[in-house]
Amino acid sequence: MKKIRFGFTGSGYMARTHAEAVKHLDSVASLVAVWGGTRAPAFAERFGIACEPSVEALTRRSDIDAVVISTPHHTHVHEAMLALEAGKHVFIEKPMATTVADCDRILAAAQQRGLVIAIGYTGRFRNNPPRARELIAAGAIGRVQSMHFSFYEDLGLAANFGDTKLTWLNMPESIGYVMDGLPHGIDLMRWFTGAEITTVAGFSRTFLPNRPLEDTNVGIMELSNGAICSVNTTCAAAGPYPREHPRLSIVGSEGSIDMDPTGDLHLSNRQDGWRLVTTQPALHVDDPDLAYKVPRMLAYYAQMQSFIDGIHGKPMTAGNGVDGREAVAACLAVLTSAREQRLVRLR
Repeated sequence: MKKIRFGFTGSGYMARTHAEAVKHLDSVASLVAVWGGTRAPAFAERFGIACEPSVEALTRRSDIDAVVISTPHHTHVHEAMLALEAGKHVFIEKPMATTVADCDRILAAAQQRGLVIAIGYTGRFRNNPPRARELIAAGAIGRVQSMHFSFYEDLGLAANFGDTKLTWLNMPESIGYVMDGLPHGIDLMRWFTGAEITTVAGFSRTFLPNRPLEDTNVGIMELSNGAICSVNTTCAAAGPYPREHPRLSIVGSEGSIDMDPTGDLHLSNRQDGWRLVTTQPALHVDDPDLAYKVPRMLAYYAQMQSFIDGIHGKPMTAGNGVDGREAVAACLAVLTSAREQRLVRLR
C-alpha cells in the first residue's frame, strides 16, 4: 500500500501534534514539508522536512498527497481550497471554516475531484466517547431524550499551556470562542445519536475586558430525533474548572450517561444506580514534554490512521466534511440567535 505523503500548514501546538502522529505511522505515512508561522523553520528542522515560503508552494509540491491544516480558523478555507485544487486530500483542525458557505465550497471542491476531507474531532478516538456511543446503540439508556454539553476554561491559562500561545483566540475574524469550544460537543451529539440539529436558540456575552468578541455562549438545540440539548461554552472561567473541560451528560428513557471525555464515564439506570464504565488516563495537555507522548497521542495516532484509511478507500471513523459543516452551522446559529433574538432553523 502506498505511503501517504503529508504537508502541513501551521507550525504550532496542533501542527506538531499531527506531525508526531504521522511520524508514528511511518509504515503508512511520511512527512514532507511545512509552511506557516514563525516556528515553521524550527518545525522543519525538528522533523527533517522542507520549509516552504508560501502555502501555494506547499500545495503545488508533487510529492505531497495530503495537507494537514492547523492554522487560525479564518484561514482554513483558503488553504483547503488551494490544497484541493492541487489534488490533495485535506485534514482540517476544527472548525472546518468560519462560514457555512465556505464549508460548502470545500465540500464541493473535494467531491468534484474525488478527494477526502477529515476534521479534527479527536474525541471519537479517546476511551470514553466510543464507549458511550456503543452503550447508546445497544439501548443501555433507552431513547435519548436530552443532552448537556459544557466546555469551560480560563482564557489566560489556555493561551499559555504547553508550548503554544493561542493569540488567534482574540481575532474577530476567527469568530469567537463558540467556534473553538463547541464543535467537539456538536460532533459527539450527532455521532452518538445519528440525528441532526434542526433548531437553535442562543445567548452570547463578552465578560472579559478588552476582548473584541464573545467569550461565553449558552444554547438550546432541538435534534431531528426529538431530543433537546443544552450547550454552555466559556473561556471566561476564573481559573481551571475540573470535570467541565469538556463534559457531556446524556439522559435516556431507561438510564443516563455522565461523561468527561478526558476523565471518567459513568452509566446509571433505575436498577443499579451509577457505576464507573471506563476512564481516560490523564492527557497532560499543559506539559510541553508529555503532551506529545502517550497517552495523549494515542487518539491522534488513531485519528490520522483513520484519515489514511479514508484516502485508501476504506471506512473512515474520523469526522468528515459533512460533520465539519454541521458543527459550523450549529455554532454560527448560536451567534445568529443571540444577535437577532430569534430561533434559527437549520432544516
